[in-house]
Amino acid sequence: MLNILIADDHPIVREGIRQVIENNFEVNVMDEVGTSQEALEKVWKQRYDVILLDISMPGRSGLEVLRELRREQVQTPILILSVHPEKQYAVRALKAGASGYLTKMSATEELEDAIRILLKGEKYISPSLAMALAEYIEAGERESPHELLTDREFEVMSMIASGNSLKEIAHELSLSVKTISAHRAHILKKMDMSSNAELIRYAIETDLLQ
Repeated sequence: MLNILIADDHPIVREGIRQVIENNFEVNVMDEVGTSQEALEKVWKQRYDVILLDISMPGRSGLEVLRELRREQVQTPILILSVHPEKQYAVRALKAGASGYLTKMSATEELEDAIRILLKGEKYISPSLAMALAEYIEAGERESPHELLTDREFEVMSMIASGNSLKEIAHELSLSVKTISAHRAHILKKMDMSSNAELIRYAIETDLLQ
């Protein structure tokens, strides 16, 4: 009997994940939360066999939660779920301590397979993620400009590159427009750029947008 935590701010997504799990696994505890803070509070109180963690949630990002859990020596397998393509976040997530990365567009069978693999104590690496890892290793020590960004800055940069306005990003991340504007300024400085157009062009040229 498994204890599983689903952390995602969209109730419909949580319901879909819950159905997949209930149809394929024997579950003792199935907790659901919609914010990063709630996820942390649950983990401090309850032992889980698997944590399914969304990247984009109100407040702190899923990657920030992941890093904190690993800093606190929480060894529970964590599967990162995201609407973002693997090219954008997967390598960053694995470096932060994720046990696997799955896009929300993946088939339900893939989610089931990923959970089973994590329960064996192994990492879930899809064929496309394996390719992304190979490209990262091949790049060697050459650090790309976007790798200089913090997790939150990278998230904001990806959303800007996808055509979202600062107001839209602020709403999605439950932050102020002023905070998002400050993130944008830091991003442009770190990447030695001066406009959103440059960020968009960079994201296209590096295949961060799919």
